Amino acid sequence: MYNDVNLTEKLKQYFGFDKFKGNQEAIIRNLLDGKDTFVLMPTGGGKSLCYQLPSLIMGGTAIVISPLIALMKNQVDVINGMTEADGVAHYLNSSLNKSAIDRVKADILDGRTKLLYVAPESLTKEDNVDFLRGVKISFYAVDEAHCISEWGHDFRPEYRRIRPIINEIGNAPVIALTATATDKVRTDIKKSLGILDATEYKSSFNRPNLYYEVRHKTKDIDKQIVKFIKQNPGKSGIIYCLSRKKVEELAAVLRANDIKAAAYHAGLDSGTRSATQDDFLMERIDVIVATIAFGMGIDKPDVRFVIHYDIPKSLEGYYQETGRAGRDGGEGKCIAFYSYKDLKKLEKFMEGKPVAEQDIGRQLLQETAAYAESSVCRRKMLLHYFGEEYDKDNCGNCDNCLHPKTKVEGKDALVVVLQAVAALKEDFRTDYVIDFVEGKDTNDIVAHKHDKLEEFGSGEDMDEKLWNPVIRQALIAGFMKKDVENYGILKLTPAGKKFMKKPESFMIVLDNEFGEDDEDDEGGSGSSALDPTLYSMLKDLRKNTSKNLQLPPYVIFQDVSLEQMATVYPISIEDLQNIQGVGAGKARRYGKEFVALIKKYCEENEIERPEDLRVRTVAKKSVLKVKIIQSIDRQVALDDIAEAQGIDFDTLLDEVEAIVYSGTKINIDYFLEDVMDEDRVDEIYEYFRESETDDLEAAIDELGDDCTEEEIRLVRIKFMSDMGN
Repeated sequence: MYNDVNLTEKLKQYFGFDKFKGNQEAIIRNLLDGKDTFVLMPTGGGKSLCYQLPSLIMGGTAIVISPLIALMKNQVDVINGMTEADGVAHYLNSSLNKSAIDRVKADILDGRTKLLYVAPESLTKEDNVDFLRGVKISFYAVDEAHCISEWGHDFRPEYRRIRPIINEIGNAPVIALTATATDKVRTDIKKSLGILDATEYKSSFNRPNLYYEVRHKTKDIDKQIVKFIKQNPGKSGIIYCLSRKKVEELAAVLRANDIKAAAYHAGLDSGTRSATQDDFLMERIDVIVATIAFGMGIDKPDVRFVIHYDIPKSLEGYYQETGRAGRDGGEGKCIAFYSYKDLKKLEKFMEGKPVAEQDIGRQLLQETAAYAESSVCRRKMLLHYFGEEYDKDNCGNCDNCLHPKTKVEGKDALVVVLQAVAALKEDFRTDYVIDFVEGKDTNDIVAHKHDKLEEFGSGEDMDEKLWNPVIRQALIAGFMKKDVENYGILKLTPAGKKFMKKPESFMIVLDNEFGEDDEDDEGGSGSSALDPTLYSMLKDLRKNTSKNLQLPPYVIFQDVSLEQMATVYPISIEDLQNIQGVGAGKARRYGKEFVALIKKYCEENEIERPEDLRVRTVAKKSVLKVKIIQSIDRQVALDDIAEAQGIDFDTLLDEVEAIVYSGTKINIDYFLEDVMDEDRVDEIYEYFRESETDDLEAAIDELGDDCTEEEIRLVRIKFMSDMGN
């Protein structure tokens, strides 16, 4: 029917392009022929044109099912801007009032509307189904089709209802489109939509311009990010965090360091989100710090970096999010921070969900962990995950290829693994196979009686660091594959069976070492970077200050604060407030002479202060601390505060001590008057005034016969608040 249509002419007429990209023309031709179509095309490949152009050519109205209300409005505006007539494109979703919905329906019935965008929730509404039954439908386009699959990174249960609704409205060809889908997800999509015979068009997932890097996530992550952005001034970037709280905190840190940044997450009202998105597109801000709520359908071609503050929940999500960088073919740096602790945290979040959902979630996480930990070319691993082979050994544009590791022989380990998979009847996943070859008699293995098999423990004398990289790299090399139906179960391929019979050299790279997270105290205590000369000078200054003010030295600044000053060289009162144990009040009260000394010392000794240590932080008072301070201001008894916050009295005292030691002034006189004798308060107070140390043990030794530990701690809090802040 549409065989004689000149598609290039229509492309020029409506979109102003001279030629199609990739498979676009073949996809459109297939749809015009009335055939079901499946399109797998990475972000930036031109997916939307594959349904927009045929809708303008065909008779009737095309229904586009999309989960993204913001994207609908954007695309409707674009299409209506291309044509002279009004109402060529419309959308139906929860943002419209009744009169707007009536106007949309009138345009459709008049035959004006060629393209109707519908949220899946709106499509399933009874009155919409009744209305659409009377409309000639040219085809159905299911955008973001990975939302159908529980194995996709953005599963939406309402997507599972699309096929039954199509059957109710009336049959027409279906085109499903996604920017990211594994074999498992593709099968799921086609089954759910009832288009198993659809013609499949798959574009390459390789984005050669994107640079991939994974960094160990340590405590100085904020400093690393600030430093990276400062080294890329004026460039647009997106930073993804898993929690809304972290989004807000990091955006504040970036702004404190003179970076034009804003937060974006689903908890903000729609007006703020729209304004932030516009500011980013119009380059009024450079960096968006966001949850994954941001980015779908954002057509900004020059995003120069995408940073993952937390490791993503799936490789599909990661690929789609990194795909927002360098869409113009220019530079695109993709940096992910990975820590074992984050992985465990994500696993913990899954507890309480249905068992099947937990199982899927854990396996998707394992794939992400494998990607992060592996020393193999990142590009090779990503493309393999999406069922695409990358035949180069070195892509030259990822951290593992730019800094390759020495290869080791993996032949014997691979033979052990392949034999184990065969002995286990190709019915188990990686972690089970590793336990089996290492000879671990876990409950599972014993229950299956696999500890009785000859191959059990066949690799127990080999280095346990071999197993994960051998299995991962054997999958990439095609000796094994993961079953599509029961995802994660290892199966042998003909190449694997052949290797078992006739082994040959199989060189592998061991995984990157991500040790336990750096839990060092941020105070820099014992740090080798400490400047001993300056530290000694600061101690002398503290001694003189304490003498002049007739206060113990620890009241001025604690040792840990002096150590950090001698490491990071704060030269202003503002810098000083970033030092552990130094609040704004303490910095203003005692800091002037200290920063003057440090500044003079740096100038005289030509010390270049380390740039990355000058990152300004944002005060982070925990919710608990704020509640405690507010309650004390209202003169609530301390034991009542502890009870209200669900903590014991000792823990409350720990929190109050932390508050006063960091320089916040509080007044607990009202409580001391209620619970302690005035003479006893004076006795303890006088002890701390004359003592060289605030050490609790020393105070108990001296005062313990007359006073309890609790009383000593309470008066020490009063003393530190009066004298130190």
